[in-house]
Amino acid sequence: MPEKPDVLQGTLALMVLKTLDLLGPLHGYGIARRIEQISGDLLAVNQGTLYPLLLKLEHEGAIASDWGTSENNRRARFYRLTRAGHKQLQTETRDWEQMAAIIGRFFSVKGEDLS
Repeated sequence: MPEKPDVLQGTLALMVLKTLDLLGPLHGYGIARRIEQISGDLLAVNQGTLYPLLLKLEHEGAIASDWGTSENNRRARFYRLTRAGHKQLQTETRDWEQMAAIIGRFFSVKGEDLS
C-alpha cells in the first residue's frame, strides 16, 4: 500500500478551520482523524505539525479552546471556531478557490492556445 502524503504546507490551517466549521468543537486527535477521513484516508496529518498550528490559530484568535472530557474519558483540549475564525475561513476559502482556478487553467491550456 502506498504511503499517505502529508497535507500540503499552507493548507492544513484551512482544513482545520473548515473541519471545526462543519463539525463543531473537537480535540486535536479528533481534528486529525476527521481531516484524514474527509480526504478519503488519502492524507496523513502529522501530529507534530497539527499541534503547533492549533496553538498558532488560537494565538491569532481564529480558534479558542477549553478543557473537556474525550470519548474515552480522558482530559482533552477541545478547539472551536471563533467569529474571527469564520471570517478567516471565508477569506482563505475564496483565495484557495481563486488560486485553484488559476492553476486549473495551466493544466487545461494547450500549446496552440498560446499561438
